[in-house]
Amino acid sequence: MERAEKFLKEAGTYYLATADGDQPRVRPFGTVNNFEGKLYIQTGKVKDVSKQIHANPKVEICAFKDGDWIRIACELEADERKEAKEAMLDAYPQLKGMYSADDDNTEVFFMKNATATISSFTKVPEVIKF
Repeated sequence: MERAEKFLKEAGTYYLATADGDQPRVRPFGTVNNFEGKLYIQTGKVKDVSKQIHANPKVEICAFKDGDWIRIACELEADERKEAKEAMLDAYPQLKGMYSADDDNTEVFFMKNATATISSFTKVPEVIKF
């Protein structure tokens, strides 16, 4: 899991794919945080992406850096605890202008049943399950 976290953080931007009925939706994200041994992402409850995750928690994440790419297939599970939200906001203090651990909008999800595959055109793929 640490290798996947490091890759996403170094890439800076990753892309999260969700399902909206039968239509795939992809958008850029930048938050990833290891909290209590689980990998978390963050969004706002008012966003369509949140509604899509709640309707179908199976997502895929993709990022590219230095000629390598990572794809993470996983399920996302919401964690409503204030501590989880605070940990994310502490890791990304620039979000504190838009989000608060006490508001009704901030939402964090952790990855479960995850398979991360790091690939390139020149190396054997590396598979990480967490």
